[in-house]
Amino acid sequence: MAELPITEPPETTIEEPPGSPEALASATSTEDVAAVAARYPECLTAWAALGEAALEQDRVVEAYAYFRVGYHRGLDRIRRAGWRGSGKVPWAHEANRGFLRSLRGLSSAAAAIGEDAEATRCADFFAQLAPDA
Repeated sequence: MAELPITEPPETTIEEPPGSPEALASATSTEDVAAVAARYPECLTAWAALGEAALEQDRVVEAYAYFRVGYHRGLDRIRRAGWRGSGKVPWAHEANRGFLRSLRGLSSAAAAIGEDAEATRCADFFAQLAPDA
């Protein structure tokens, strides 16, 4: 009997909207990052940065909201890029990091507001998607 090869699903990569990485690189304040998110709402790195800034300032509900936006927009994007529920979204691909940072941040913010099941689910999902992180 012939053996079928078992392969892992392909890795999924996404890109940030044109112009948004440059706009973020020139941002010097949280307000500037918020302006980037407003101008480029699909820029996942902007949502992750806003969530991280809010979490650092102990504004956990606000952080949770920013991370959730980045996570949901990112999930839509990886699905459009071909992800079908399994496979890696490598941290090594820099443009994936906005989504992955949002997912990791959502885990932290969920834990901070007592959503332990969501925090665990997000942490496990992050580990599954980006074991190279």
